[in-house]
Amino acid sequence: METPQRSLPAYLDGGRPLAFAHRGGAYHPDIEGLENTLAAFTHAVELGYTYLETDVHVTSDGVLLAFHDTVLDRVTDRTGSLAEATYAEARQAVIGGRERVPTLAELFDAFPQARFNIDLKSEGAVEALARFIEERDAWDRVLVGSFSARRMHAFRRRTRGRVATSAHPLEVVAFVLSPSGRLARWLTRGQPVALQVPHRRGRLLVVSRGLVRRAQAAGVQVHVWTIDDPVEMNALLDRGVDGIMTDRTDILRDVLRARGQWNGPVEDEA
Repeated sequence: METPQRSLPAYLDGGRPLAFAHRGGAYHPDIEGLENTLAAFTHAVELGYTYLETDVHVTSDGVLLAFHDTVLDRVTDRTGSLAEATYAEARQAVIGGRERVPTLAELFDAFPQARFNIDLKSEGAVEALARFIEERDAWDRVLVGSFSARRMHAFRRRTRGRVATSAHPLEVVAFVLSPSGRLARWLTRGQPVALQVPHRRGRLLVVSRGLVRRAQAAGVQVHVWTIDDPVEMNALLDRGVDGIMTDRTDILRDVLRARGQWNGPVEDEA
């Protein structure tokens, strides 16, 4: 017998399937080259997205920035490590010739109705993010994940279980290999509320029907990243996944609308 469904945290009550704007919809033709910027997230919100995915680093003086890479080199006109830069120095970097690196606070203030899926990208961001959520009483506005089990453990200890978190890689393996949701939930101590995983890893199919069934039986959602192809989106939705992260916010919205599963505004764009 599978483990009875547990009640989902408030963060996940936006109606399945959840549509996540990955880095604000990084490859939408209108904003390509402006990932993780205020312009990108504004664009996603205007399309009707209420779930925004971003990454966080912390500057040398303790400011949380919404930025993916450890260094500025790839997407800005500056170089160097974010962890070694002050906030003032990081703000001098320009993305796509026009946008500044936003702080997490700026995003929260700009989109008060949005919920944020946040990837902890550095050790220093653990304490800074926990303090940020605490100060803003934003417990129900965030789902936090990390590819680092150490970072994830530290964040969960610091926030004492008050923040919804996704599975780190070892916890994902428990769900992939376990014969039942009950066992997977026991192995992960019931801590993750979601598996956020790729559809495939090389030749390995990660998001199988079995994985979706086991996770959902344990009260854990399955969110898949980063899917930009409509055929693949439809296949995953047919498999019953709970959410999709995309860089092509236009394509995912069209797919969900066609299926009658879009949970954002239904009116046509102006």
